[in-house]
Amino acid sequence: MDRADWDRRYAGREFVWSAEPNRFLVPEVEGLEPGRALDLAAGEGRNAVWLATRGWTVTAVDWSEVGLGKGRLLAEHQAVTVDWVVADLREWESPERGFDLVIILYLQPPAEVRHLVWRQAARAVAEGGRLIVIGHDLANLTEGWGGPSQRGFLYTPDEVAQEVGSELEVVRAERVLRPVETDEGPRHAVDNIVVAVRR
Repeated sequence: MDRADWDRRYAGREFVWSAEPNRFLVPEVEGLEPGRALDLAAGEGRNAVWLATRGWTVTAVDWSEVGLGKGRLLAEHQAVTVDWVVADLREWESPERGFDLVIILYLQPPAEVRHLVWRQAARAVAEGGRLIVIGHDLANLTEGWGGPSQRGFLYTPDEVAQEVGSELEVVRAERVLRPVETDEGPRHAVDNIVVAVRR
């Protein structure tokens, strides 16, 4: 999907997924000392806004003006401030070691693009900071529900770890199951989560 596709997808009044933060992100962040956070591929901004409500100073980057527009409204409703940046992650460059927390959730482009973004994200992590990557796992294609239906847009936790491991220490890299309610009843999606830190 290109920028225009995402603008169209986000054009409805309701949030495409939810206004609540991602279920896997919350336990990884709770307990951390708030600092500077970077949300890459922020979409409608739900995770960025949640971080801001927890005291983080947040920069949220996405190429969809429409998606970030919904994030701005959510931030206003929650009475928090987020620095919203409309940019293509293939071109946007983060300050090196500029953030205590960098998150990338469900960014599923072809491998060369996601590898570029993961490496840029790793370089953006400050001393003592961490990178959290969460996405649709390759196993979801045959074992899970929903998500991209083409193999090239899916990946494994090991793939993330390999791309960021030269810059950061990977402390978690695993598959996780996410419950999904469908018209046919409860199902599960296979996601993955990678957490890496700069010592």
